[in-house]
Formats: sequence, C-alpha cells, structure tokens
Amino acid sequence: MNLLEVFEELKSGEQGLTSKEALLRLQIFGQNKLPEAKSDGFIKIFFSQFKSPLIYILLGACFIVFLLAEFIDGFIILAVLILNAIVGTVQEGKAQNTLRALKKYTETSTAVLRDGKEVILTDKELVPGDIILLQEGAKIPADARLILANNLKIDESALTGESGPVHKTLEPDEKSLVARDMVFKGTSMLSGSGKAVVIYTGIKTAVGKIAKEIASIDAEMPLKKNIKSLSRWIIVSVAVVNILLFSLGVISGQNIKDLVLIMVSISVSMVPEGLPIVITLILAAGVWRMSKRNALVKKLQAVEALGQAEIIAVDKTGTITKNEMVVQKVFVDNALFKVEGIGYEPKGSVRINKELVEPLNHPGFIFAVKNAALCVDARVMFSEKEKQWQARGDPTEAALLVLSKKIGLNKDVLERESPSIVEFPFDYQLKMRASLRGIGKTSTLIVAGAPENILSISEKVWHSGKCCAFLKDEKEQLKDVFERMSEQGLRVVALAISERPQKRNPFNKLTFVSLFGMKDALRPEIKESVKKAQSAGVRVIMITGDYRVTAKAIASEAGIYKQGDKIIDGDQLEKTKDITSATIFARVTPSHKLKIINAFKAERKIIAMTGDGVNDAPSLVAADLGVSMGKIGTEVAKEASDIVLLDDNFESIISAIEEGRSIYKTIKKVILYLFSTSIGEVLVIAIGFSLGYPLVILPVQIIWLNFVTDGFLDISLASEPAEKMSSASKHIIDPLMILRMVLMAVPMAIGALIVFGLEPDLARARTTVLLTLAVFQWFNAWNCRSDKKSLFHNILSNKFLLFSTLAVIFLQALAVYHPFFQSILHTVPLALGDWALAIGIASSIILIEEARKFLSRSVERLGVLKKNAI
Repeated sequence: MNLLEVFEELKSGEQGLTSKEALLRLQIFGQNKLPEAKSDGFIKIFFSQFKSPLIYILLGACFIVFLLAEFIDGFIILAVLILNAIVGTVQEGKAQNTLRALKKYTETSTAVLRDGKEVILTDKELVPGDIILLQEGAKIPADARLILANNLKIDESALTGESGPVHKTLEPDEKSLVARDMVFKGTSMLSGSGKAVVIYTGIKTAVGKIAKEIASIDAEMPLKKNIKSLSRWIIVSVAVVNILLFSLGVISGQNIKDLVLIMVSISVSMVPEGLPIVITLILAAGVWRMSKRNALVKKLQAVEALGQAEIIAVDKTGTITKNEMVVQKVFVDNALFKVEGIGYEPKGSVRINKELVEPLNHPGFIFAVKNAALCVDARVMFSEKEKQWQARGDPTEAALLVLSKKIGLNKDVLERESPSIVEFPFDYQLKMRASLRGIGKTSTLIVAGAPENILSISEKVWHSGKCCAFLKDEKEQLKDVFERMSEQGLRVVALAISERPQKRNPFNKLTFVSLFGMKDALRPEIKESVKKAQSAGVRVIMITGDYRVTAKAIASEAGIYKQGDKIIDGDQLEKTKDITSATIFARVTPSHKLKIINAFKAERKIIAMTGDGVNDAPSLVAADLGVSMGKIGTEVAKEASDIVLLDDNFESIISAIEEGRSIYKTIKKVILYLFSTSIGEVLVIAIGFSLGYPLVILPVQIIWLNFVTDGFLDISLASEPAEKMSSASKHIIDPLMILRMVLMAVPMAIGALIVFGLEPDLARARTTVLLTLAVFQWFNAWNCRSDKKSLFHNILSNKFLLFSTLAVIFLQALAVYHPFFQSILHTVPLALGDWALAIGIASSIILIEEARKFLSRSVERLGVLKKNAI
C-alpha cells in the first residue's frame, strides 16, 4: 500500500488531524497505552483479605461461638479478623500508590502535528492518523508508516532481539527481516529525523500483541504456593482432629455443646491468626530495605521469591558487562596492535608486543582506523551531567569512532575529504554494512561486518599500501587470528574495501584490510558477586546473542563458566533434550528464552531471569521472578517484571537475594514460633479431653495467647538482624523445623496439664494454664531466634524482642489482675507462687532446646574436623 492509499485509508494528510477529529478518534480507538489490570478499590481490597482458607476456619468458629451465645468470645475473634484485614488493606494500598507514581513518572511525550501546528502531547493521546515528528534520541510512541526519513536509524533490539541499528527508508524491503518503511512503538531513535503517520495504537501495536501474550502466562510466586500448601495442611489437620475428638466425645457420652466448644477451641488454636499480618509486615520491611539497595519491588511476595531462587538467568549486556564497547586489538598488515583506554573516553596509548608506539608511524594502522571511522554513523560526546563520555548510536560503531579519536583523527574533517555517496545499512542476512565514499575523482566502498562473511567474499588482502592476492593458506591464518581474538572474549569486526566498485554488485572483489577486536568490559563487581551467589547455592547461567567462543571467554572471566560446563547455541535448543545442564546459552533470541525458562520450571527449579527488551517480557512473566533493568530496560519489560534494578547492576541482584534469604529465614522463624505454640495448645486440649478433664483453656484465652502474646513476639522476631547468606530451602517447613516444633510443643502441653491438675478450682486452673502457656511462649520466642546459636548469644542484638517481652509480661499481668480483662478472659487473680510455678515449668523449653542446639553444633564441628583431616 503506497502513502496516498495509507492517507486515504486513515482519512488523514501530511498536516495531520484536527483537534476535533483527534478527540473523536480517541473515543473510538481508546488511549494509546497497553492494557493494565484495573486497580481494586479500598472496599474490594479490604474484603479480599478474607479470601483465605485459614480465615474461613476462623469465620466459621466465630459464627459457631455466636450461636452458642458466647458473644464476647465471638466479638474478639471478629475483631482479630477485622484488624488483620485493615493491616493488609493499608499495605496493598501503599503498594498500589507506589506503582501509580512510578507509571506517572515514566510517562513520555512526543511532537505531533495537530491543526497543522506542532504540539507536544503525551503518548497516550495519540490516535491513528496522527502525524508524529521523529527526533534523535526519542522513543517511538506508536506503530507508524514513514512519510519522511533523513538518515533515519532505529534501535529495534528491544522488539526483535537483534542488535545493531536498522536503517529506515520510505520504500519497503521484502528481503529484509524488518519493515524498512515502518517504525514501532517502544523502539528508540538512534540518529536522523523523520515524520510518520500513526497506523496502530495501544493493544493493536506490535508491543500490544506481546502484552496480550503476557496476560495468558500464569506464574505463581513460591511463597504463595507454600502458603497455599500450608493452608491445605492446616485445614486437613483441623478437620481430622475435630472429627476424631467429636467422634470420641459422642461415643463416651459427652455434652454436645461442650464438644462443639472444644472443636471451636481446637480450630482457633490450630490457626496462626497472626501469620498473615506478620508476613505482610516482614515483606513490606524487606521492600523498603531493598529499595535502599537499588531494587524496586513491585510485588511484596517477590522479595521472598528472590531469596528462594536456585537459578539466575542473566543477560550478558548491561548486567554482566558495562554495555560500553572498547577496541582493544587491531590486526592489520600482519601486525597486531594493542589499544588501551577505558569506556568511550578518547584517550589511550597504542602498543605492539608491549612496546609503546606512535600510531602515525604505522600507515597500515592509520589506513584501517581511518576507513573504519568513515564506515560508522555513531557519535560520542561528554555529558556534563554524568561527568563521563557517552555514545549515541550503535556501541560497536561508537567503539570504532573512539579509536579514531584516540589517534587524533577528526571525523568531520574525514567527512569533508571523503564525502558519502551512498550508505548501505546493516544487513542482518549478510551481517555487514557499507559506505561508498568519494575520494577525489574516484570512489571507494568501505565494508564492515562479520569476519567469516567478509573473508568469504574477499578476493585480495591489503599489504604495505597495496591490494595483493592472498598467499597460500593466508585466509586460514586470518581465520585463526579471528578465532584467537574471539577466545579472548572479543567481539571481532572485519574491514574490507573495494576501489572502483561495480554498480551491479558493489560487494564483489573486496580487499580484506583488518580485524578489530573490541570488548564490552565486565562490571568491576561482577566476579565477586558471582562468587557470592555460587557460595550461597545459586547457580548463575548466562544468556547472550554472542558467538559461542566469545560467550565462553566472557563467562569464564566473570566466573560463571568452569572447564567442562555445557554450552548450547540457540539453534540447538530444539534438538537438545538436556537443556538445564548448560551454563551458557549463546546466539539466543528472545523466543529461545521462554523455552529455557520453561525447561527449568519443568524440573521444579525456582528461576529468576533478567531482561530489558520488549520480547523478554513473556519470559520475565513466566519465570518465578522477573527482574528488569531500570536504565536500559523498556517499559514493557518493567511492567512484566516483579523487581526493577534501578542501576542495572548484577550486584544489586545478589544484594536482593541476600535480603530475600534473610526474609525467608525470618518467615520460617515466625512460622516455627506460631506453629509450635498452636501444636502445644492443641495437645493441651486434646490430651486434657482424653483424660476426662473439662475444657483446659477457653477459646477467648487461646485468642489472647495467639493474637496478643504472639502478636508482639512474632513481630519482634521479624526484626531479627539478618544472618549470613546461606543456601536456600524450597520448603517453608523442613524436617528440622518439625523436630523443633515437637520438642517445643510437648513440654508446653505436659507443663500446662501438670499445673491444671494441681489446681482444684476450675477458673483458677484455667488462669494458671493461661499464664503457664504465656511464659512458655515468652521463652520460646527467644529459642526461635536461631536454629544453632544459643539463646544467650548476643542477647541484646534484637532490642525489639527485649521490649516486646517486657510488654507482654505487663499485658499478662493485666489479664490476670485487671477487672476488665478478667471479665473478658474469665481469669481470676493468682498468687506469687503460681507465677513461680509457671516460670519454673516453662523454663524446661529453654533447657530442651539449648541441649538440642549444643548437640547440633557439636555434630557440625565434628564434621568440619573430619573434612579437614581428609
């Protein structure tokens, strides 16, 4: 379809739309933005807090208590549930407000022709038929057809996964992999200028189709899975215990009302009421701490998920490397020149065999660098704001331009002396680009690109200022040089020329000139970060579009690749069965990434993935945890991810993992504390019932223990100082935790039943049991701080726990002696001797756990000694 037909189809013209017509189209087509989930209102968020099987149990218990006319107990259970919902609502509301602010901050604008005048509008106001003005450095706001193109180059890597600029023209190119006469939403202008008429907006754009694909991918956070599994386990346990006790009671002729009250007590005791609140607070605190480490967390559960990550799939460019190409080696006329320098700064000496040389004394070197500079279209400038040199355009071309500046060549002067006649944009099939230059009355074609391709079509080689025929095996020798450079982790670009090129086939009869070996330097912190991740049991794999040899060299330097590790090329993915054994995935496209992620997930591995491009979005969503880049990442990638790295730094991922591990261990400490308490309460009720005792402890007293006493102590456990990063555990409850729960719950039950049996008065006996269980919980909170270290180790490091313990002692005194609390909790005053008895019996939990910890440390030390002896 030609431009006239396009304008006719869109009912537009070169002067754009009128404001009135644009407003009408905005109502028809909608805003130019990707669909996003509708934010829930306050009321919906509040009621969503009750959508949990555990909450359903408590609601059922509350309903039954009201039916039994135990109104005070019922209102207390209801108050606990409402408070829990309020805390959850506040936290979710804060998260939503943060995301709204982030989206508003990242909104972009564009220049548009409206009513024949140039105006600046936000991208979401664009409609089909609008004429947009394309300017260097800008983001393309919609899918549009070009109507004017002045040396227009677009970075479409975010959309296609292919690196390198795409030269845009007004004529479509059927042979090309990309549409030459179209620009696409989400891509970036590298150079030139132009105009385009908007064809598609919003969901109908190429980016919109990918956003639609994201919506169909379902991925669940590990913590959510664990909590679901835990909830099912609790529900089944509640059902089994209640059925057994009710059946036993009916058989033995117990009163039905008493049986129902016992079942309610069992249900309330088995449900850790404080768990949802504490987990929310732990995760919220983790989000705040991670923001201080340059990691913006979009979903609360993502904090813990990163802590469980077993695999991190990282992009090479921008995460492992700086995304700053630097030419380090030049091979020309059988001589290898080594070039020094950092980043895009145009400073650096030149050496041959470690000897400093003057470049101007080596005409072959000057000839190669001069022609390379004429074949690039990048620019380099110093940013006063950032206080560093920055490149605009393709990083590879920028590296060649910087090299010319290092030896004193001026690009503007070169352009005047050798003006451009025709520019041939980079061809993805030939893997090369070219520039036809006028030199006096003659013309020279300069070609730069993939060494294997340029060598295959070169007929001569440049030596001592002349075009000479290849000597025997000379091409093979050049291939060996190329391979050796690649093995050193260098990206190699070949340069060739053709003097007086033929019009029909300008790439015929090329003369090979030189090889340029350039490197995207590793980030300085990468080696230590990889080592830290690996020591914590996190496996790092690298995904890159580079050649296998180059990828291997870079991964080796970063400490990711070890001798004997497997490397898989993108084209081998379909044929290879054992994908997950590879450490490096080379020549990978975005479509391959999703296959890699799904392969690891199929083996139930928890995998985190980094990405920055639009086509990375499906993989970011599919991964257990998607991590996008804040600086170089596209908006679609950021939207699809769970965490955004504000500094694009791999070290920030490791810091986030460290934080996640600490959070996960903290959650496990809280669960250990809450569940050991719940099991102890269940055993007290169940054993007491089987012994023929009346109800040993009332539901309202259990609520007091679970919400007031536990509430202060478990939140304090959440403030426990972070431990050294260790290996992750998939299971939220592991065998050691089960053992500790038993060792903690059994003394609680035995101790409570002993004090109950010693007291003939029922109200006084229940009050003593309440006090004894409370003291057990005070001591047990200190037990749960560590699974190996003694309770008395660094006892003042968690001041929150110290103050919380004092607070719950005061509250327990109120529960026993204050008339208001006595009326609610059905308690009576106790003597000082009762307190001494409760403390003495409850201290058994400290002795048992200290003995277990001592045994654990002894076994560990013995294992270390044996290992050292071997």
